[in-house]
Amino acid sequence: MRAAGRPPQPAFLPLPTAFSPSHPDVSAWAAPSASSWTPGASAALSRRCRQLLAAPRGRPRPRPAGGAAHPPARVAAPAMASADPYGSPADDAAVSGRAPGFTADELAASTLHLYNTMTRTKDVFVPFGPPAVTFYSCGPTVYDRAHIGNFRAFLVYDVAKRWLTARGYAVNHVMNLTDVDDKIIAKVSRDGVGGSLADASALTHKYADAFFADLAKLNVVPATTYPRATDHIPEMEDLIGGLLRKGVAYEAGGSTYFSVDAFPGYGELARLPPPSQTLTPTTDGGDGNGAAAVDADEYDRGDARDFALWKAWKPADGGVVWASPTLGRGRPGWHIECTCMALKYLGTTIDIHGGGVDLVFPHHENERAQAEACTGALYVRTWLHNAFVTIGGDDDKMSKSLGNWVSLDDVPPRAFRWLVVVAAYRSPLAFSAATVKAASRTVRRLDGVRAKLADAAAAAPVGAADGTVDAGVAAAIASARARFVAAMDDDLNTPRAAAALFGLVGAAEKALKRGGLSPPSAAAVDACLADFDVVFGIAYTPPVEGAAAAAAASGGGRPPPTGAWPLRT
Repeated sequence: MRAAGRPPQPAFLPLPTAFSPSHPDVSAWAAPSASSWTPGASAALSRRCRQLLAAPRGRPRPRPAGGAAHPPARVAAPAMASADPYGSPADDAAVSGRAPGFTADELAASTLHLYNTMTRTKDVFVPFGPPAVTFYSCGPTVYDRAHIGNFRAFLVYDVAKRWLTARGYAVNHVMNLTDVDDKIIAKVSRDGVGGSLADASALTHKYADAFFADLAKLNVVPATTYPRATDHIPEMEDLIGGLLRKGVAYEAGGSTYFSVDAFPGYGELARLPPPSQTLTPTTDGGDGNGAAAVDADEYDRGDARDFALWKAWKPADGGVVWASPTLGRGRPGWHIECTCMALKYLGTTIDIHGGGVDLVFPHHENERAQAEACTGALYVRTWLHNAFVTIGGDDDKMSKSLGNWVSLDDVPPRAFRWLVVVAAYRSPLAFSAATVKAASRTVRRLDGVRAKLADAAAAAPVGAADGTVDAGVAAAIASARARFVAAMDDDLNTPRAAAALFGLVGAAEKALKRGGLSPPSAAAVDACLADFDVVFGIAYTPPVEGAAAAAAASGGGRPPPTGAWPLRT
């Protein structure tokens, strides 16, 4: 049954064959469409996003050229960070009989709006098949340690997922691991000679382990599925084959390219001029055919042109190559990887797709073009993009290419989480020693007030033997909760949500100082702060460093950029 209110589907070139999940090219591996979700299926999803779903099985994969085996198809989700010192929401419910979270009346007071990069407006969020929400966010390229600029995106979408869950949605979240691309091949090459597939696999597994260790340090709720690109080569072949049959892709010099001029909607997400005005009549692909195509994974907006779906093998690739019976010896382009995995695990239309603003072009523009040209359906209903982390006096974007990056080893994880969580996600986030120290002080303040509230709640009743919460306290709690919900519904406005939290914290601190907070009132304030923390995720004990530290010790890390690091305050 189709969901009411579905927007009209985009127009496409008239092509001979309808290409959809029911088409034989993809039916063996594609997930059911979003409309196939039922309330029963949604209820089976974990409300706190911790239960892993069984992935649809693909057809047997060919062995890559060179005979090396593929890594596991799915990556086990990392364990959550240790329980917070005040107990988990489940613990709260077991002790008090109170279910954690927000009531239906509280949530009904406002409507969730999210800023959609496609429309450039705050749109009412309406999932395709509520209460299920399908959510795809771009994961790391696991060729090195992720830096804290990368982790801003993972934290932003962690908060988004937490709020969706708090609102009663069952979120099926897929985050990919890019384990084959230009950067990985360059990393395993030695003296201009490409490395083997086994070299690439060892490298990417090492940094995937470090990445998951860092996620645990930041208390990020695990995704439902973490698919690896190299486990989906057959599905990518199917997808590319379908694009060839539809006439929106072509072969040149042993590689296969997507023809942006054949897809009418190309450039709409990134607000590019029509393809006919931007195509460049040269190539850097090295195939010598003069096609207006680009082989590189990343390129500038002014260089928009046909892009690689399948890259013909070159000596620099070494043993990182697959022998495709239909596409020839080569490897997938970066953009087809995400399209393939999103369609496989989430269906033709995704409710939310997230990533850094730097991914709008070319990655998400190309990802969208491939998917919609392939299926004829709207690919993403809501595009979310977070801004950069900046560092230094010139507010430079933090990046490995500029050499100004900082790893999570160099900052206290809870302070960094707070710094990111309470910042407006669509605005640049200035990172400095001063901002981290201020965040550390805030985290200590929150710890302190919750410890005092716990002590007050456990004290012998004074003037409230009947367990009644003081009317003034109850009113303050109700006001804070209403403001928190309204802020989060306003495009995840965490600065305003944090202001609601600290309005209550400040009032509680004053009441505690003068001894005017009864045990029931202290317990009610603490319970409210615990509900807020289900969304913010600050009250936890980071796990002991493991894989991340090991990766850094073995050469994955780098010296801090200035003498101000590491910060351990």
